[in-house]
Amino acid sequence: MKRVLILDSNQRSALAATRSLGKRNVPVYTADDTKNSLSGNSKFSIKYSQYPAPTTKPEEFILFLSALTKELRIDIILPMTELTTMLLLDNSSSFEGISLPFTDLDTINSISDKISLMRLAESLEILIPDTHYVDDPKNLQIDLDTLEYPLVLKPARSWLKLHDTWIHTTVKFANTVVEAQNIINTDPVFINTPFMIQKYVSGSGQGLFALYDKGQSIAFFCHKRLREKPPSGGVSVLSESAPVNEHLKKITNRLLGHSDWHGIAMVEFKVTDDGTPYLMEINTRFWGSLQLAIDAKVDFVWMLYQITCGNKIQVESRYRTGIRLRWILGDLDRLYILMKSNNISFKEKLWAIPEFLLPSPRKTRHEVNRWHDIGPFIWELKQYIKWILKK
Repeated sequence: MKRVLILDSNQRSALAATRSLGKRNVPVYTADDTKNSLSGNSKFSIKYSQYPAPTTKPEEFILFLSALTKELRIDIILPMTELTTMLLLDNSSSFEGISLPFTDLDTINSISDKISLMRLAESLEILIPDTHYVDDPKNLQIDLDTLEYPLVLKPARSWLKLHDTWIHTTVKFANTVVEAQNIINTDPVFINTPFMIQKYVSGSGQGLFALYDKGQSIAFFCHKRLREKPPSGGVSVLSESAPVNEHLKKITNRLLGHSDWHGIAMVEFKVTDDGTPYLMEINTRFWGSLQLAIDAKVDFVWMLYQITCGNKIQVESRYRTGIRLRWILGDLDRLYILMKSNNISFKEKLWAIPEFLLPSPRKTRHEVNRWHDIGPFIWELKQYIKWILKK
């Protein structure tokens, strides 16, 4: 069996990957930039290593990993974030003989760059929100007074290097011209990097998760977000496997097939009440609720491993729908945020308590706390209690 090093092991997706491969006796090693980590406490992690922070010390990060992979005789590296993926591909010469199961850096850049992606979608006649491109932030040629509000300001890239430090950018919302102008004039991200101004699309967020092998689609998966943290929208804390939307699948195939995609991708849409889908972005990394797909019998990690090893894989045409996945500490945080909110009615707060306590146990599985591998949950709970005590 080929040896695998899983990076960003504090991510829940890293824990899902560690368990997926470890239970099949694949030698799994984990690493992150903290002294210990979520996946590092899994019984399936042979060894945990702490590397220099890729955000502030990218060169040292690469040097450390290059030495570590030689020491551990690693065959495959699985990064879990866009930043570590990009750094590895940009320094692939430091990892000769090691498989990075992704497409080339130019293709990843063209897809992860939101401006490039939107322009590609337009050329393929795929619906996107009304969009204005700001390629040169120092030369804004858009009259903000003529735009329809609210609107969305999106940096072209999710990660941006400013003052020798990599920072994770965020989408901003503006309800008025004054708010939009303030963001553009004061936010370092919008001052220094290309961005888009998009019309706000009202609807539900829907994602399609996919695996491709050199341009050929292998597997798709879809889920519904039942609860998020914060409640207004964010990280999924309770989700449910759902049937694949065939229309979204066709759009995804048009985009990723055109790009000769290889590896995993998460394609995000906003679907209006009348069923019209608008492309939002494509994430070129594993997603937070990866464990749900594995529970539903779509094991993207194992399939990607087999593809990387050159093995033939057999994919089931259908998967189990109605399976639920719960991140219990994230769900507890959501309940706390909801109870503190002044925008939530007393009735809604009252109803949230039994919802939290009775999560349909027959079809709900816990993401982190699993009896066969309880170490990650014990570690996570300790970190959570420390965080609470510091507040």
